[in-house]
Amino acid sequence: MRTRKTASAIAVAVAVALGASACSGSDTDTDGAGGSGGGKADAGLTSIVNKTDKKGGTVTFEHSSGPDSLDPGNTYYGWVQNFSRLYGRSLVTFKPAAGKESLEIVPDLATGLGKASADAKSWTYTIRKGVKFEDGTEITSKDVKYAVERSNFAPEALSNGPTYFKAYLEGGDKYKGPYKDKSPEGLKSIETPDDYTITFKLNKPFADMDYLAAFSQTAPVPQKADKGASYVQKIVSSGPYKFSAYDESKGATLVRNPEWDPKTDPIRKALPDKIELKLNVNPTTVDDHLLNDVTTADIAGTGLQSKTQPKVLVKAAEKAKTDNPYAGVLQYMALNVNVKPFDNVECRKAVQYAVDKQSLIDSIGGSVKGDPATTVIPPTVAGYKKFDLYPTEGHKGDAAKAKEALTKCGQPKGFKTTLTARSDRPDEITAATQLQGSLKAIGITAEIKQFPSDKYFTDFAGVPAWVHKNNAGMMMMQWGADWPTGFGFLDQIVNGTAIKPSGGTNLMELNDKAVNDALVAGIGTVDTTARNAAWGEVDQKVMENASVVPLVYRKNLLYRPDSAANVTVTDAYLGMYDYVLMTSTKK
Repeated sequence: MRTRKTASAIAVAVAVALGASACSGSDTDTDGAGGSGGGKADAGLTSIVNKTDKKGGTVTFEHSSGPDSLDPGNTYYGWVQNFSRLYGRSLVTFKPAAGKESLEIVPDLATGLGKASADAKSWTYTIRKGVKFEDGTEITSKDVKYAVERSNFAPEALSNGPTYFKAYLEGGDKYKGPYKDKSPEGLKSIETPDDYTITFKLNKPFADMDYLAAFSQTAPVPQKADKGASYVQKIVSSGPYKFSAYDESKGATLVRNPEWDPKTDPIRKALPDKIELKLNVNPTTVDDHLLNDVTTADIAGTGLQSKTQPKVLVKAAEKAKTDNPYAGVLQYMALNVNVKPFDNVECRKAVQYAVDKQSLIDSIGGSVKGDPATTVIPPTVAGYKKFDLYPTEGHKGDAAKAKEALTKCGQPKGFKTTLTARSDRPDEITAATQLQGSLKAIGITAEIKQFPSDKYFTDFAGVPAWVHKNNAGMMMMQWGADWPTGFGFLDQIVNGTAIKPSGGTNLMELNDKAVNDALVAGIGTVDTTARNAAWGEVDQKVMENASVVPLVYRKNLLYRPDSAANVTVTDAYLGMYDYVLMTSTKK
């Protein structure tokens, strides 16, 4: 799941992760006094801080850039996945709870979890009766079917989301999407025999189907209201809040949806009267607003900036207001295998040995920001296997081994390339600059080019044509699990089927048959233990290819203002604050 950290993308939030992790904390300050959480740091990792059932007030979220899209069917950012739960109800969802309990999948729009066939190729869900859109129209199974069709099969209009449904639904490779296919039955492998039943017919076994059904892509959309890419301008709510205002550059205002019935919704408390989302706020300004209790949360989930951290870590009372979870996120550098000389594996290995991961971590704030990474799957995701194919002493790099690999790839004097990074993420720019220096030491000259987060995938790093034309052999990247398993972490960044003309997340353009086949075999394995073991083997195959350079298993230093109520870290959404709970202000 794309994260606004560096994101995320997963500061505070939903994607899902778009993605998920088992959060654990760093140092606990037991001496702080007067702060939220009873004067204890990391209180939000295992409990709900400042718990309240009081209604009313306005919750304010801020973001240093903007979303890829607030359209639930056209997003891949974790924080949007979480935020969209306020106005979009998916078939099932992650339980709003603290820590590991938040990894549990529970019914949302559906009455229960999916009912699978013996071969895990057919999954059926039953829709709750009486759930309404904001216009008073009852939601049916056909609205969910249409939502999946538009979000997965219309890349000409909606290119940001994942492609799981397209890859696994029968006939998904041939269906042209609802904007081009005007037949009344739509995609035949999504069956709606009545208004409250929906069945997905898959072309191969998929044991993680409930995780997929938790994606915001299953949030219902009325076909009559859909305007393709411009639907984001007037989203029709199925949740407790609806949009009263939206501006792509400034933000959005959400108010109560009078058609929402709490009797049909076991997930959301809907305590505040209004929710304000402010976009394109300078990241250090966001931090200042948090520390001065002007805003409720940094919705991106990236945590405090490096420059801000000393202000809270050296003061016991301020540190007591922080949570420092593992984000279930890997910060890495993607090496595009179709950009010379990275089409040669030895050139990629040279970079693996050249990078100084420890100095990179020190440059962005030290251990509070995470630990040196050696695998693609983070330790907090099911399927993690500990190994290091390119070991260096103290994770400081090995120039001799790097130069040896350069000689093997025919570039003994080094070469020039382009390194992309996101301009609105200070830590990512700092990391890219540090990497630039490490590479320079072995003769690789990397020109850093910066782009805004909201266009990074749609216009630049996620567009193969642009990447090839601009010699972008290296790209800064951060990723969190779409759901808390190895498949949920790996598939959309290493599977060849995830390569898209735009909005892509397989930035390496890795299309290795052994990796692709292993992913399919793993997800078709019904036994959970065997399935999880498969993901570590896939991870090792990817690292043998050397196109992913793991840098940091990320942590987020989150800050909770005194006024923020119902604050808790959710493991399911990449170690962010859970907005379904954390939408309240103390009265």
